[in-house]
Amino acid sequence: MSTAIISLNLNDFKHGSVEQKQKFVQDLGEAYEKIGFVAVYNHELSDDVSENLYRYTKEFYALPMEVKMKYRIEGIAGQRGFTSWGTEHSKDSKVGDLKEFFHFGQDIPEALKSEYDYHENVVVNEVPLFNDYGLKAYAALQETGKYMLRAIALYLNLDEFYFDDYIKYGNSILRPIHYGPIKDAPKNAVRAGQHEDINLITLLMGASAEGLEVLDKQNNWIAITALPNQLVVNVGDMLQRLTNDKLRSTTHRVVNPPKEQWGTTRFSIPFFLHPVSEMRLDCLPNCVNETHPRKYDDISAGDFLTERLIEIGLLEKK
Repeated sequence: MSTAIISLNLNDFKHGSVEQKQKFVQDLGEAYEKIGFVAVYNHELSDDVSENLYRYTKEFYALPMEVKMKYRIEGIAGQRGFTSWGTEHSKDSKVGDLKEFFHFGQDIPEALKSEYDYHENVVVNEVPLFNDYGLKAYAALQETGKYMLRAIALYLNLDEFYFDDYIKYGNSILRPIHYGPIKDAPKNAVRAGQHEDINLITLLMGASAEGLEVLDKQNNWIAITALPNQLVVNVGDMLQRLTNDKLRSTTHRVVNPPKEQWGTTRFSIPFFLHPVSEMRLDCLPNCVNETHPRKYDDISAGDFLTERLIEIGLLEKK
């Protein structure tokens, strides 16, 4: 079963009339409450950056495994650089996903590096333009995410700029993923097991092949496709927790292709928008009432992230 999700024009929010802006906010919020995904166009990511990032992503993954493994950094839970096949799994499964991936993080100004203490980005010497276009895409998706969160803030009756300072130098991640050819009949593994994203929102560039499915409110798996030049943007667990389930993180997965397409590869590049670790995810007071009592304990974004990295196998429990 396939469906086209609602498409919204980001310019209606950024440059539209008061009425257009209000309609964008309402349509966005209602779509998130009903399914958790929307598509947006007139975003900040140019076709040139998107196309080149995919080009150089494919060049990176074509490198021999021993070369890619040079960019695997021990002891940082995969937060930067390369992560090999089967390392990550969904939090409710112990079977590793059929994917390998690379992480770009914040490019923090030199004067602020000691304040945020993030790991340095890993530079791939063999494909230098992979780094260049990775950071360009990161900046464009960060800017797009800022406007999406401003619209979400208004929908939640918060100040429009509620999230701005939390995400400016947040712990966001750009993840170019390679789902490789399937050589043997998988016993349990899929390209990505069903899961919810950890972060506030995820912005997904169009993938190189089909496979993304979301679970609707009637427990049906729906194949999701975005039109060209659009980003698919979904709610993550941090936003679900903050809003006391008013905006719910949507369960999704990447399924294996039909057997006749097992020899094909799939590339996908999501941007996981995280706040700074100090942001509180305590349920917003205006999302708690007698009908919707508080569902979650108080926690910081950093502590919540650590919990989830342990659950998905990227970080060992101390």
